[in-house]
Amino acid sequence: MLLHLQSPLYRAASATLRAALPCLLALGFTSAAHAQAYPARPVKLIVPFAVGGSGDLIGRLLAERLGPTLGQTVLVDNKGGNGSILGTDLAAKAAPDGYTLVLTNGAAITTGPLIGQNVPYRPLDDFRHVMLIGTFTNALIVRGEHPAKTFPAFINLARANPGRISYGSAGVGSAGFLTGELLKQLAKIDMVHIPYKGTGPALTDMLGGQIDAMFNALIAAAPHIRGGKVRALAITAEHRDPDFPEVPTMAESVPGAVGDAWFGIAVPAKTPPAVAEQLRVALARSMEAPEFRQKLNALGLAPLPLGPKELLTFIDAENRKWAPVIRAANIKPE
Repeated sequence: MLLHLQSPLYRAASATLRAALPCLLALGFTSAAHAQAYPARPVKLIVPFAVGGSGDLIGRLLAERLGPTLGQTVLVDNKGGNGSILGTDLAAKAAPDGYTLVLTNGAAITTGPLIGQNVPYRPLDDFRHVMLIGTFTNALIVRGEHPAKTFPAFINLARANPGRISYGSAGVGSAGFLTGELLKQLAKIDMVHIPYKGTGPALTDMLGGQIDAMFNALIAAAPHIRGGKVRALAITAEHRDPDFPEVPTMAESVPGAVGDAWFGIAVPAKTPPAVAEQLRVALARSMEAPEFRQKLNALGLAPLPLGPKELLTFIDAENRKWAPVIRAANIKPE
């Protein structure tokens, strides 16, 4: 129904609108101010690992750098347990307001679900994956007096002794274990996997001669390598590490044998896109600083800042890479 400009109904409606306009404008300005205020209080970063490990150190370094960029304190909340799934699940169920972030990793987002672990969240649907932070290189190491002096020699030794060469890892589902299974399949060797409750006990047994080899974070193994107790035969990265240029990659001898771990940042799925974008920009700015990238390198993380679309492509590639490895090895959760 069209109202005549001079009709009583039109005049009443106009009067009502004029009376309400200041309130509407005030509400609009309040909403805009609220949106612009983010973050108006400290932000929490859930690190789904125990205090002191490499994941914890990387999370704390991120929080330290991200805080000044956001203009708010970023508090680290360690929630380790169940192979990083516990803390990741807490983040999935947090309020989607941008005040809870989580340090994601392959075990929680890709390989854990592929193995069949009880994951109480949907790795893609329950998160906005904001940014990939970087990849983490492991090394295949043996004790200093081990007969295999090079990576090709180790492969030849394993081929000559099927089922007699052992390697340890931090447990079924860990990056070291899966990389070992990948290497077995691609190099067509038969090694025996010995799972441990962490890389520390595995390293102790390797040094004692109870196992032949293990996959360990290159940065963690570095002091033992330089001290001569441990020999790094190869690394799991795509390219050689500048700090250990003499150590080849596995892929140089066994094409496709690349098994880096990775870390990213995610927020609950219903976090407003504008807030997630603000976090992405802040993370990107943080990672532009050369001194910050050097600190990440010092912790063994190769910076690889990828935004949401590229990160989802990366996660898809990880799933497609590890799914056939897991199926072929018939890997089940412990």
